[in-house]
Amino acid sequence: MNDRSPAISVVVPLFNEEENVPLLQTELTSALAGLDYEIIFVDDGSVDRTVERIAVSPEVRVIRFEENAGQSAALYAGLQAARGGVAVLIDGDLQNDPADIRQLLAAIEDGADLACGYRVQRKDTMVKRLTSWIANAVRSRFTKDGVRDTGCTLKAIRRECIAALIPFKGMHRFIPALVKGGGYTLAEIPVNHRPRKFGQSKYGLGNRAIRATVDMFGVRWLLSRQLRYKLKD
Repeated sequence: MNDRSPAISVVVPLFNEEENVPLLQTELTSALAGLDYEIIFVDDGSVDRTVERIAVSPEVRVIRFEENAGQSAALYAGLQAARGGVAVLIDGDLQNDPADIRQLLAAIEDGADLACGYRVQRKDTMVKRLTSWIANAVRSRFTKDGVRDTGCTLKAIRRECIAALIPFKGMHRFIPALVKGGGYTLAEIPVNHRPRKFGQSKYGLGNRAIRATVDMFGVRWLLSRQLRYKLKD
């Protein structure tokens, strides 16, 4: 068993991405060349050949769910398993560009605790862009996270910030709010966004807007109820 502690852990949630994962692994290997890293692929109950298409490598670890549990569960499990001082989150559908990881890491080196990518030119349908814009605007106003595109999975987070995350369905949309609520600093970085080549999006209007709105009120309540205290010298 490999128990090494690399500098960087890249967490990749996967669900039925058998055509995308070989290409993504190649791009990640190229983008991370020269760095001390591990890649944690979290298979979220895929029913195709996703896991079989992952190339065996000393830098690669695979976590498998018995059944589909959702993106938040996959990301949370991957972060809990991460051994690196910095964890990078990236989608498994090739729409995030691994070449952008370096600039997220640079933002962490410059002092940010969480570096959030935001997609400057969305390669999605008009309906998806519109619902995402509305959800981001409403969420940012109510949670006060100040982030324009929380739907962009591409992020880099210091290991100590992971403790601020709370496991619940929909958590992945509120990572910035939870981290900022924990007293950590955020930075936003413009990143590339690519059209999906293979497979289908796993998310529609119901879980992009309606569920996110319900979750938003829960997160706002949670942040308002945080314990705040300082120890006396």
